[in-house]
Amino acid sequence: MPSSGFDKVLEIYRQRVAAEARQMHEVHHSATRPATMHRDELLLSVGEDVAQLCVDLIVGRNAQIIVELGTSYGFSTLFLAEAARRTGGKVFTYEIHPDKQRYAQQHIEMAGLSAQVEWRLGDAVALLASQPGPIDFVLLDLWKDLYIPCLDAFYPQLATNGVIVADNMLYPEFSRAEGAAYRAAVRTRTDIEAVLLPIGQGIDLACRSR
Repeated sequence: MPSSGFDKVLEIYRQRVAAEARQMHEVHHSATRPATMHRDELLLSVGEDVAQLCVDLIVGRNAQIIVELGTSYGFSTLFLAEAARRTGGKVFTYEIHPDKQRYAQQHIEMAGLSAQVEWRLGDAVALLASQPGPIDFVLLDLWKDLYIPCLDAFYPQLATNGVIVADNMLYPEFSRAEGAAYRAAVRTRTDIEAVLLPIGQGIDLACRSR
């Protein structure tokens, strides 16, 4: 069963997602074309299907060290922290924007999951140098040009049977080229098995086999 505050906080995120969707729809269809929201103001979550898949992979793997690259406003952090609560693990989540991190921290605390999360603020590639391992699970969901540098940084610490989920492989369309470059980089590693799945915005699911 989820922690007592999980459902409460998830509903807050659901309401925000719905409100932003309505606002973007109004902007797109308005004759006056009001100013759009800046991309950094939007939740832009992985979606519940992908988030729940991450939970299942973490719990099934009994992952102890979980890395999230791109906290944003904490939607996926909520799911990862809940999974860590079930396995007795820890989520290390990386974000470069302090306001986003503060928002996420407040909501994770509201969910009663603060003990499961270690917050890291700053450049993810640089900070990964001090990331403890072995890493059992990674969610990649930050700026797409950082996917390959982050992969290079955390890969030495990735456990045997460690799992990587990379989001936004198919959508938005403007990031497809960078998604393809990341998938090619993953598949050059001889100890990786990977598959592209049309779930949510498209995810690449990779596992270190040996």
